[in-house]
Amino acid sequence: MDELARRLRIVLVEPSHPGNIGGAARAMKVMGLTRLALIKPQRYPDPQAEWRAAGALDVLDGAQLFDSVAAAVADCQLIIGTSTRSRRIPWPEVDARGAARRILDEAPGQRVAILFGREASGLTNDELQRCHVHLLIPANPDYPSLNLAMAVQVVCYELYQHALAGSDEAPDSGWDREAVTSAQLESLIEHWDEVLEELDYLDPDNPGKIMTRFRRLFTRLELDETEAQMLRGFLSHVQRMHRLR
Repeated sequence: MDELARRLRIVLVEPSHPGNIGGAARAMKVMGLTRLALIKPQRYPDPQAEWRAAGALDVLDGAQLFDSVAAAVADCQLIIGTSTRSRRIPWPEVDARGAARRILDEAPGQRVAILFGREASGLTNDELQRCHVHLLIPANPDYPSLNLAMAVQVVCYELYQHALAGSDEAPDSGWDREAVTSAQLESLIEHWDEVLEELDYLDPDNPGKIMTRFRRLFTRLELDETEAQMLRGFLSHVQRMHRLR
C-alpha cells in the first residue's frame, strides 16, 4: 500500500463545502492514502474541514493547492475522472473496482490522479476529456448522487482491498520507456491541432467533434515518452515540408 500511496493523488476540483474536504482526507487516511490535491476550494483552510478530518489532519495539512486541473495532473501518467453518466462520445469506463485493477495491475509504477468534480455539477466535459478513463459508481438509478466524501471513500476502499489482495511491491511493467505525462500529452495534442489547421484539415471556427475524437484516440493509445517525441518530430517535419510549398 505504501507504493500506491506514493504515486496516487486524489484531486478535488473546486469543492464548495470544507466538510467534504475534511471527510475526503479522513476517507483517504483510513485506506492508507495520503496525497490530496485541491483545485480552487471555495473555503480552505476552514475549521469545518479540520473537524471532519478528525485524525487525518496530516493528510489535510499536506494537501497541495492548484489553480487548474492541468497543473494538478501535469506530471501524472494515468488520469481517471469520476462521472455520474456516460457521454455522447463514448469514453473508456470503469467502476471503482475496475479502476483499482487498472491502477494496480495495468499501470504499475505510473503516477496516477483520480479527479472528483464539484458537488453540484461534477467535472466539465473539457476536464473529463483530459482523462484516460471515466469512473462511474453504480448506484440507485432513482437517486444516484453520492456525497463527495462518500465517493472518495468508495474508490479508496476498492483500491485498498485490491492492494491487500496483491503485493505491496510495484510490479515491473516490462516497458522500456516511461509513460507520457499529462503535460506531454497535452503538448502533443496542441501540436496535432496546429498542424491540422495549417493543412486546412480542421476549420478552427467550426471544428465539430474532430479534436475530441483525436483526443480520445491519443489517450487510448497510452503512448510512452519516446513515441510522443517521435510523433512530435513527424508533425514538425510535416510543417516544414508544407511551408516550403
